[in-house]
Amino acid sequence: MKNWGSMRKWSSAALIAALVGGSVSVGAPAPRAEAAGTGVADVRSAGLSSRLGVDLDTVTIPELQARMSDGSLTSTALTTAYLKRIRTIDPKINAVLGTDPTALRQAAASDARHRRGDTRGPLDGIPVLIKDNVNTRGLLTTAGSLALAGSPPDSDAALVTRLRDAGAVILGKTNMSEWADFRADKVTSGWSAVGGQTDNPHVLDRNPCGSSSGSAVAVAASLAQVAIGTETDGSIVCPAGANGVVGLKPSLGLVSAAGVIPISAEQDTPGPMARNVTDTALTLSVLGDRAGSRTGGPVAGHSGSLRGKRIGLWRLPPLGAETDALMTRTAKKLRAAGAEIVEVTLPYQKRIDELEYPALLSEFHRDIDAYLATRDGPRDLAELIAFNRSHPAEQACFAGQEVFEEALAAPDTTDPGYRAVRAELNELARRSIDETMAAHRLDAIASPTNPPAWTTDCARGDVDFDLASSSTPAAVAGYPSLSVPAGFVNELPVGLSLMAGDHEDAKLLALGAAVEHRLRAWRAPRYLPTVGPDASR
Repeated sequence: MKNWGSMRKWSSAALIAALVGGSVSVGAPAPRAEAAGTGVADVRSAGLSSRLGVDLDTVTIPELQARMSDGSLTSTALTTAYLKRIRTIDPKINAVLGTDPTALRQAAASDARHRRGDTRGPLDGIPVLIKDNVNTRGLLTTAGSLALAGSPPDSDAALVTRLRDAGAVILGKTNMSEWADFRADKVTSGWSAVGGQTDNPHVLDRNPCGSSSGSAVAVAASLAQVAIGTETDGSIVCPAGANGVVGLKPSLGLVSAAGVIPISAEQDTPGPMARNVTDTALTLSVLGDRAGSRTGGPVAGHSGSLRGKRIGLWRLPPLGAETDALMTRTAKKLRAAGAEIVEVTLPYQKRIDELEYPALLSEFHRDIDAYLATRDGPRDLAELIAFNRSHPAEQACFAGQEVFEEALAAPDTTDPGYRAVRAELNELARRSIDETMAAHRLDAIASPTNPPAWTTDCARGDVDFDLASSSTPAAVAGYPSLSVPAGFVNELPVGLSLMAGDHEDAKLLALGAAVEHRLRAWRAPRYLPTVGPDASR
């Protein structure tokens, strides 16, 4: 998630085989209970570990598949357990818009395949939650906006088709930052008119970042085994970091964005989110376009070693003394595991920031008009702006739509000036990574994913998330980036982002698994109501 409001001053091949290691219902509504009635003890008891024989907080997909293969676990039991957790926990965090009424039927079909020995791969029978901007037939797909809440899309996004074909259980849809944080100057991440505010499960008055807020929070709270997010710039990795989970923004084009409500075809990509790199990698193996991978064969079945790996640490100030200290401790741990850590600064960032927002404005106008033409409701951006003006519920948290209005007036994507901006932007973003990696002979570039989460406040918006973004170089270049948990500052998770070269997704996941194994920074959320001084300021 990029703080677009702060940027307006500039505007006028196989992948991974295995790695061991609401206001509107979208289907069956996720029942809401009084938050005060869902305490930490109630949350932890919802794990159903004794009944299932697995700990939903820590179990991996390979472990679940082993249990389903030997008959000691069924997808029906697993799906039932996740549905119960949603009913018990989600009223406190508001991550799930609604569940799919066919989920148990999908699970039963998977169980039949397991009994026949005819499974479809690693995700067969695994419950998955889908971000609310990904077309899912029979389930509302709204980007958080009431403008699209009239009826579901007629067909699935390409990635949902892949999940269904792989036997995954589509569990439901997750809340998100409305219009992927690309509507107004002063937005509040995790809020939408359709779903309300999603809360950070570690500290409930803190923000979950966005725009894949509900997907990250749901995974952190173990409401599904994996979830799908989308990113234009930061919208997978920032919520992953802020909620203490793993999130991968794949190389551009590796996962089809067809059927995803867009910001820009030049940068949009869906990607997997999970509690560990293993599950993230296995989900990518289902989502990914194998023809688009230039990574060669599958990653070996282990997390690999850090010995001899060269990692450039980009500290990306200003993130605060405590976050910087955490990065110093992280570098020390990686060095102790045999990695060579080199301090680096990526070039061209000021110019990239100057160019990105104007390019996205033109692309959004083009791409949202094309998408809206496929749905009931406003038929283009001008009609969407008019809808927001006439619907008070769209102004409940923030009233503005300055970004929409700028996009409406932006140069057409056929304009030579726009084309020059996008060409320079892509070149500089790729050079910023390629030149840094070549100069220091790096396997990856690491940086803090996020500051500690700021206090959620509709009146203030995301003003405390005003920093240069570690997500931007990879997002603009179309290169992969992966956030893994690095540790905590004042009870709030901070992620470590890893970037690599074009279509080096498998290499990045293998390195991420080794980093994850060394840092061991994941922990289940405690659902604290608040903590002391706002560590993000």
